[in-house]
Amino acid sequence: MEKKYGAYICAGCGIGEALDMEGLVKAAGESGIPGAKTHAAFCSAAGRELIQNDINNDGVNTVVLCACSPRVFQDEFNFGADKITIRGNIREQAVWCMEKPSDKKSADTIKEYTQELASDYVRMACTQAKKTELPEPYKLETLTRKILVMGGGIAGLTAAKEAADAGYDVTLVEREEQLGGKALGWRQQFPTKAPWTELEEPTVAAMVAAVTGNSRITVKTATEVARIAGAPGALKVSFKSGKTKSEWDAPAKVTADEQDLINKGGMADPNAGLQPYMAADPAAEDFGGVVLATGWTPANVSEYAHLGHGTLKNVVTNAEFERLAKAGKVPANVAFVQSPGGSENDMDFPYCNSVTSMVALKQAKYVRADNPDGRAYILYQHMRTPGNMEMFYKGAQNDDGIFLTKANVTKVEEGNGGLVVHAQNTLLNEDLAIEVDMVVLAAGMVPTTKEEASINLAYRQGPAFLDLELFDGYADSHFICFPYETRRTGVYTCGGVRKAMNMEETIDDATGAALKAIQAIESADRGVAVHPRSGDGSYPEFFFQRCTQCKRCTEECPFGALDDDEKGTPKPNPTRCRRCGTCMGACPERIIGFKNYNIDMIGSMVKSVVVPDDDEAKLRFVVFVCENDAYPAIDMAGMRRNTMNSLVRFIPVRCLGSVNMVWIKDALSSGMDGVLLLGCKFGDDYQCHFVKGSEIANKRMDNIGETLKSLGLEPERVGARDVAISDYDKVGDIVSAFVDEIVALGPNPFKGF
Repeated sequence: MEKKYGAYICAGCGIGEALDMEGLVKAAGESGIPGAKTHAAFCSAAGRELIQNDINNDGVNTVVLCACSPRVFQDEFNFGADKITIRGNIREQAVWCMEKPSDKKSADTIKEYTQELASDYVRMACTQAKKTELPEPYKLETLTRKILVMGGGIAGLTAAKEAADAGYDVTLVEREEQLGGKALGWRQQFPTKAPWTELEEPTVAAMVAAVTGNSRITVKTATEVARIAGAPGALKVSFKSGKTKSEWDAPAKVTADEQDLINKGGMADPNAGLQPYMAADPAAEDFGGVVLATGWTPANVSEYAHLGHGTLKNVVTNAEFERLAKAGKVPANVAFVQSPGGSENDMDFPYCNSVTSMVALKQAKYVRADNPDGRAYILYQHMRTPGNMEMFYKGAQNDDGIFLTKANVTKVEEGNGGLVVHAQNTLLNEDLAIEVDMVVLAAGMVPTTKEEASINLAYRQGPAFLDLELFDGYADSHFICFPYETRRTGVYTCGGVRKAMNMEETIDDATGAALKAIQAIESADRGVAVHPRSGDGSYPEFFFQRCTQCKRCTEECPFGALDDDEKGTPKPNPTRCRRCGTCMGACPERIIGFKNYNIDMIGSMVKSVVVPDDDEAKLRFVVFVCENDAYPAIDMAGMRRNTMNSLVRFIPVRCLGSVNMVWIKDALSSGMDGVLLLGCKFGDDYQCHFVKGSEIANKRMDNIGETLKSLGLEPERVGARDVAISDYDKVGDIVSAFVDEIVALGPNPFKGF
């Protein structure tokens, strides 16, 4: 579009008292936008009307507003989708974070430095406006709104029904012969209503009936997903048989304990009445989004040899015990071991959680229900019963036949026709040797994504999620802020593949995942991004004539948004893209950019900062800050009037992964004395909203260090630090510490050239 600029500088919130407004108007003019207007409060009705009148009467379509942070008053300063609005932050990041007078800096010096700081932010905002173009959303030629739900347990049944109730057609795929998942094997389920002490009859049959009776839901049993290709709104999914006919006809695997009960008539034969084998439709189908609800599998506890699973009769897992309990009467004396014990004192079994704690309480009640004189012993290191389940825990404590104690189980052995459990460090302050009929080990809930490729994506980056190791198999890409998402846009997880949860939690979780799948489809229809840049209409554009097929963009994209052809040329999938810009930061040829965020724009903003070359006290530093954690932390520091070093200029970036090394070279070559990157935490304390952007940026920094050495510059002039969004009381010190390090080195030797 042909731009008509209007620059507006607010004097409110103390800005007018601290700064020379005419000097800021002059700075805007120096950047090519003359005639900037000032007002006491542009967020007021009168102030906004002033801008709106210029839009209506003078044709202004590109607004540069230098005032408060762009993170506030977003609705008030939204002048329409056909207008560009650029915000310059001279309140939180200039006036409100002014340094205090000291022996080193007088009040006049601080005012001078703050004026220079605010003037640079005005110049940067004007430069950004001149380099910004209005994004044109990417629209699919054909969009499919149908949703695929993978998994027919509690989570999958809920997600399918909720999506259907919202008006979307759903295909529910279950690889077993029937719907219901592990809930089919439950004898009873946790309480869902007050007084939260009594077990309830399973409701899974009613859930299955609600799904199979819904005209919007197509059910495919004995079926698995063979391949998922395409992108949100235009996914191509092919299916395969969940099991071959011979596998269905083969006898089900039965444990020795289960076979004993079958022989005694206490358990139904699992091989009786098998449904006929049904071949899955092999043709690919169109879908818009996917809900992954494939659940969990019991963890392997046989590695704990001292507990005897797999070697001692009647040592079973909690999952095996549940099947026994549903089939018939359970033994009269049972020990429930919640932790591996032995040398692993104070440790839980892998993947244990609050659910396994509550399962032990539930199964202890089976023992008491089936045996008037039954005894259940729960030996734990940690008992977790959150929320209303605390009442369930209290109810078990009040049962004289249920014994609970913190204990380190050191050994399980045969004795007196049964089993003997040896425990140390109990709450009774004495060692125990408990004679029981059966020992139940609290096997944890391992997500299916840990053990198997449950989604089979036809992506250049591979068929699996490739999630960070710290997730330990769970499929989330940002567990805290976007709990349903995965690193594959349009695929949302719920239930056991996301975290261990009880039935009520699973139902809520599946509802959320269904809504996120719907959001992804509707966002694709509007041509905008989903989380975390929800509603962003930009997408990366490629100048392929200069592409060298280096594959860096495809390899570093955290979300698999880029495939490539047989030559290695990137093939974008815009509806998969989260708009983080990591591909832009990776490209050595600088051929990737967005209409409103690109190499030239940020580079020009860096160059718009005035770098004094004749005053060694006025060093200049540029700090690239990620918009998700670092920028909010800096803003909140300003809101709390925490001081910030006035030699520093902050430039927000979508993610540190989008920082192209040319920006650092440009900054240093223009005389900047130091460059700092501030981004989300990565590694064990992972918080990066774009999964691995901060980690990638830190790796790139190692390379830039070598380049600086070759130019005769100290590598220490460039640094990277990570901060959490809650580090607003620390971020000022982090920045100042970096500045002090560079001050000790002295000015950039390129200054003035």
